[in-house]
Amino acid sequence: MPPKPRLTVLAGRYTLHRLAAQADIPPEVTRSGFFAVTRTDEELSIVAPAGVAVPDARSDPGWACLKVAGPLDFGLVGILAGLSAALAEAGISIFALSTFDTDYILVKAEKLETAVKALEARGYEISGK
Repeated sequence: MPPKPRLTVLAGRYTLHRLAAQADIPPEVTRSGFFAVTRTDEELSIVAPAGVAVPDARSDPGWACLKVAGPLDFGLVGILAGLSAALAEAGISIFALSTFDTDYILVKAEKLETAVKALEARGYEISGK
């Protein structure tokens, strides 16, 4: 089994937004240092820093973000499963994102300290807390 990846708590807070599937992506979102956009036939989902306004969106503010140290090889299995299992056992809901190089786990900011403790108890090393 490969060693557990290191994680870093990203600075700041994030908001999850849901818009209609055909909505335009607000330009301010793409000027952010960290953001994610996913469009499906049913919705447009955006993760953006808390200060970025996304008009006409249903929004859920107050998320903190943990970044898995990457790049991760596509042959690795169970990275998200291990993280999500540790957090589920601690009663913490997650919003997961993946990029080509790595994974990100968002947790409600008020649960961040509990999340960090739960992950550290499972042997994960976390910086930036």
